[in-house]
Amino acid sequence: MRTLKVVQKVLQGANYCGTKHNGALYLNPVLYHCAGESREEVLPYEWYEKSFPKLTRLAHFLKDVDLVDGRLVNVKDDSIIIDDRIEHKMHTFKSLARIFIGSPSVQLVLKKHVSTFGKPSEREPMIVNSLTKVSNILNVTAQQRKLVRFKICPQITQHRIWTGALEKILNELKSEIDLLNCQIPSKGTKMGGQIVSSCLNFLAESAVSYDPDSASWMRLSPAKVVDPPLHKWDDVLEMFTDLINCVKSEEGWLYHATKIDIMKEGLSQIKDVLVDNSIGYKDARHQENLVQKKLSKTLGHSSQCLFTLLLYYLYGQVRDIEVDLSGAICGNGSENRFTLCMGRILTSNEEKMFWSGVKQLDRALGLFKFVWETAGMKGILELQGHLWCVGSEERSVTYRGNAFFLHGISLGPKIILSKTL
Repeated sequence: MRTLKVVQKVLQGANYCGTKHNGALYLNPVLYHCAGESREEVLPYEWYEKSFPKLTRLAHFLKDVDLVDGRLVNVKDDSIIIDDRIEHKMHTFKSLARIFIGSPSVQLVLKKHVSTFGKPSEREPMIVNSLTKVSNILNVTAQQRKLVRFKICPQITQHRIWTGALEKILNELKSEIDLLNCQIPSKGTKMGGQIVSSCLNFLAESAVSYDPDSASWMRLSPAKVVDPPLHKWDDVLEMFTDLINCVKSEEGWLYHATKIDIMKEGLSQIKDVLVDNSIGYKDARHQENLVQKKLSKTLGHSSQCLFTLLLYYLYGQVRDIEVDLSGAICGNGSENRFTLCMGRILTSNEEKMFWSGVKQLDRALGLFKFVWETAGMKGILELQGHLWCVGSEERSVTYRGNAFFLHGISLGPKIILSKTL
């Protein structure tokens, strides 16, 4: 996404200063401090009254648009949207909605379900892009982090996971480049598309089949060939470097260009390993084991490359997971039971939109629980997802054993706000 300019807008009752950080536009209201009370985001009722129509208009304008892990999507046909104006409106809508979620009227209803989202820090967006970030939130110790890495590396660095993640990234990037070339073609994206195709061909040609009925499974090492062509993972590393240089001017639009750069870390560790599908099965397996061993040894706990492999291993996806409200983890009356809550803001309560939000939250929450259990943390971690939509009725569902709640964002009667203030 292209960088948005700093937005400065003055609304009656509050001042705003908007800045884009990691794809999110933060709109910060003036903090009103009452003597004898803790410093909180408390705005006069008149501000909410005058701002609510703007929030409603934005929700109506964006009713068919969802922001899924940093990518604007039309929920009707799942098509990707590339539009600065819509992107700006989406970030403004979500930033404004966060302020309303912190309002006394919404908080009063919310406290019936959960004790989180009351603090401004719990209503901030979060991009989950490394094991370190997950571990920090869960308070995983340094020793436990080593344990997590030790347990997951043999699984997520398998050759099929490694190549599968690369193919997923390249195919997703190809779709982004094709769409961009249809709307805003450039020499760099055209050349980038050619390099992506070459990378995909490289992976396809180097693949070794493990089908018991195929020739490659039964294939023995061939007779010596004079000056056989040698291919190494270094060839892919060079293509990735060229690819990044070609599309660097369009990186804001090409999410997976960043992932290409991230995967270079792994490629640099295995660049000297041969890639050859013409050799016998035993030799091919040896090459694949080398890839696994090198990646397991060199990719650290904080590595985004390692995290990308984990996402592909768990969900078959490579996009970092984004949540609109980071929430918090808290005890619920027992030292051995904890609840992790995270939230999403929806532009409508249509079924497809609602379930898209539920599934996105489920992936984020599931990732945290996976790390919790792998680290051997003491206690049971329960998961809760919370979703908000303007004017929606309260609703709750159970998905994959976890509770998800849909809350409405409304203006609320003035009397409730006055008593809370």
